[in-house]
Amino acid sequence: MVRSDRAGGRFGLGVLLLGSLLTASPVGAGQEVSQKTLSVPDAVATVLPSVVSVMTHGPVRSTPAQPTPSGSGSGIIVSPNGHILTSNHLVAGATRLVVGLQDGRLVPGRVVGRDFLTDLAVLKVDIDGLVPAKIGQSSSLRIGETVVAIGNPFSIKGGATVSVGVVSGVDRAIVPPSGETMYNLIQTDAAINPGSSGGPLVDLSGRLVGITTAVAPAAQNISYAISIDEALPVAQSLVVRGSMLRPPLGFVPVTITASIVAAFGLDVERGVLVLGVEPRSLAAEAGLREGDVVTAVDVTQIYNMSDLWHALLKDGTSPMARLSVVRKATQEKILMKRPAIK
Repeated sequence: MVRSDRAGGRFGLGVLLLGSLLTASPVGAGQEVSQKTLSVPDAVATVLPSVVSVMTHGPVRSTPAQPTPSGSGSGIIVSPNGHILTSNHLVAGATRLVVGLQDGRLVPGRVVGRDFLTDLAVLKVDIDGLVPAKIGQSSSLRIGETVVAIGNPFSIKGGATVSVGVVSGVDRAIVPPSGETMYNLIQTDAAINPGSSGGPLVDLSGRLVGITTAVAPAAQNISYAISIDEALPVAQSLVVRGSMLRPPLGFVPVTITASIVAAFGLDVERGVLVLGVEPRSLAAEAGLREGDVVTAVDVTQIYNMSDLWHALLKDGTSPMARLSVVRKATQEKILMKRPAIK
């Protein structure tokens, strides 16, 4: 089923998710464009020393609908101190991680932080001599330019696998099986297989522009990567505090699912349930109550927590947001100040 409810390409597809501070910094847009002159083999050679395989052991998911006792995916080294950026769904629930380097070494890894809304995780290995990837600027990508996806599909013997494609679209939004909308995605026709999850998408300067994350299994040649402009701030927050820093809403948001509807006796099928409203918070001052369901922010329909955060933090320019709220059998309009990090 395809769902389209907002301009700019927000849609839902049957999507499969694929398996010290960061020191790298993006180059300027003009500089980056001028450097996109490498051949595909040279671009691959530039980033390949930074590509790793990630082997997980424990009750993890190779895909959200297919729990397995172990799995394999990919990652990319983003700091010389051993920080590796990969997919959250690859490592969620893992009891042990083994990271495979391009020189053949297998080393233990640990999770530094995870963020399920963006499907990103940062791992750490404690060894010296690592080569971090050069960071590109996904905002400068142009439709039709060549990109390269690198990963370790199915733990194939012999190392990383490379696929080549073009940027088919930017600023995409999809709803994967996790139920939380993913925003600011790069769409590409470069083949991304389950074991490539968490691997790099690079441009022809050999710079990292995305982290591969999902495919549309019902379509041909539609794959997605989290843009590096979106991923880098998340990664930096994960390194510093182990979680993504988001401003306080003043309540606990819960995505409406069938089980939540049954548990709370709700009369709505979508939205975000309001729980645990804190006294003197933005939510309390606005008049939100326990059990309210937020169904829209301004003109944006809300299906899940990710939609709510995006609408409050990135969609509006006004300091106030107008929330459409279902309160028992009534519809309410509530003005709430947009949250900000203090």
